[in-house]
Amino acid sequence: MKTVFSGIQPSGTLTLGNYLGAMKHFVDMQNEANCYFCIVDQHAITVPQDRLKLRENIRSLAALYLAVGIDPNKSTLFIQSEVPAHAQLGWMMQCVAYIGELERMTQFKDKSDGKEAVSASLLTYPPLMAADILLYKTDIVPVGEDQKQHLELTRDLAERFNKKYNDIFTIPEVRIPKVGARIMSLNDPSKKMSKSNPNAKSYISMLDDPKTITKKIKSAVTDTDGEIKFNREDKPAVSNLLSIYSLCSGISIEELERKYQGAGYGEFKQDLADVVVSTLEPIQQRYHELIESEELDRILDEGAEKANRTASKMVEKAERAMGLGRKKR
Repeated sequence: MKTVFSGIQPSGTLTLGNYLGAMKHFVDMQNEANCYFCIVDQHAITVPQDRLKLRENIRSLAALYLAVGIDPNKSTLFIQSEVPAHAQLGWMMQCVAYIGELERMTQFKDKSDGKEAVSASLLTYPPLMAADILLYKTDIVPVGEDQKQHLELTRDLAERFNKKYNDIFTIPEVRIPKVGARIMSLNDPSKKMSKSNPNAKSYISMLDDPKTITKKIKSAVTDTDGEIKFNREDKPAVSNLLSIYSLCSGISIEELERKYQGAGYGEFKQDLADVVVSTLEPIQQRYHELIESEELDRILDEGAEKANRTASKMVEKAERAMGLGRKKR
């Protein structure tokens, strides 16, 4: 059975784009692979965080993982900082990485651009990400296009370590979902839907209430010709809404085009809002059951224990390969 690893930062409530582009696929993956789902809180602190809000976000993200259908009996759900091997191997990966290749990372350039001072962790973020993945002999890493460069570096670091020290790391395969990998902003279809966007109208939060969801969809940009047709080049905004509708409803885009031929945007948007609301309502209900429960803590404790068992063995192998520690007599 293949091993899958995925990590999401607890930096705010996930969006509909996160669900359709990633988490929905995770639910299917856990039935055919050995899955590790990690809340990467150590990555979150590469930028300033309010400590109380961060803890709240960690718990919220864990509850959302479970609410969408992640089964702790099939998958391992855990918090990164509760497994010390991540930071340990992250340091070793820094020692294998080169400054030049880290400075070429697009995300580092974007986040440091125009700032007088940035955290050193922004530069060394990719080696920690590599450690996250390599600790579990990961075969497949499902990511969006924006993380592809980091995954390519992970592969390079693993190959470099294997060649220089000992052949212990599995070289992971990058998997970008063909459908739903990139849900775009509601008010600017040239940008990915993101929880970090300061304009709340640009995204649908997974915890938005029905009234808010409807209002945001009705205010989403379209175009002037009024035709409900899928064309990423000429009609990116309408195409994005059609993608969301299709992924939430299971109806093909071709069927939706036929259904709304001659219809106006008002009718289409109202129907889309109803579909999104019905998709998120059962997730939200389960989320609220979990968020203050002892069940959530028990699952996270068990997940950390299971992850620790696997990760500690791999970090010991890496330490021996690099010559760290004592050779016992």
